[in-house]
Amino acid sequence: MPQEPYQTLSSRVVWRTPWYTLREDRIRLPDGSDGVYTVVERPGAVWIVPLLSDGRMVLIRNYRYTVRRWLWEVPAGGLPEDRTPEETARKELSEEIGGQASGIELVATFYTTAGISNERAFVFLARGVTLGQPDREPTEVMERHIFPVSQVMQMIRDGTISDGPSALAILLCAPHFGFEW
Repeated sequence: MPQEPYQTLSSRVVWRTPWYTLREDRIRLPDGSDGVYTVVERPGAVWIVPLLSDGRMVLIRNYRYTVRRWLWEVPAGGLPEDRTPEETARKELSEEIGGQASGIELVATFYTTAGISNERAFVFLARGVTLGQPDREPTEVMERHIFPVSQVMQMIRDGTISDGPSALAILLCAPHFGFEW
């Protein structure tokens, strides 16, 4: 593996919130010139693909202020430093859809936006999900909906599901619940 092509000369935090930190690094580029790289630091996040016992999938229709649109998504949430990814996945499943899973498994990990952030995604498949009352945070404006898996896959194909991490989470889990294209 080749050595790292960038050299960090200095780092400073320019903004901190409960959800992310914005860091500015002075760097030396591979050609020897100096530059600035801004990084969004996040401790990670989980995405959960919930399947009911009958094989149908639960999605949420979530209002996203940043894009001012309603998006179809799977339950997801930020990873606190004091919880494991699996604990966070179970918590988010309960909070967002009122779900409890008979089984949950880590299927994959990936970086969500490696060009600007260090956020690592943990994708879980939750099987045998039973639904109860969600316990959402005040900022979570969402609705719970249930679909056949074939319809969810069509929603990815036709762009109805436009949230990238949710679409990727579903596609990564598809072989584990027997769906083939």
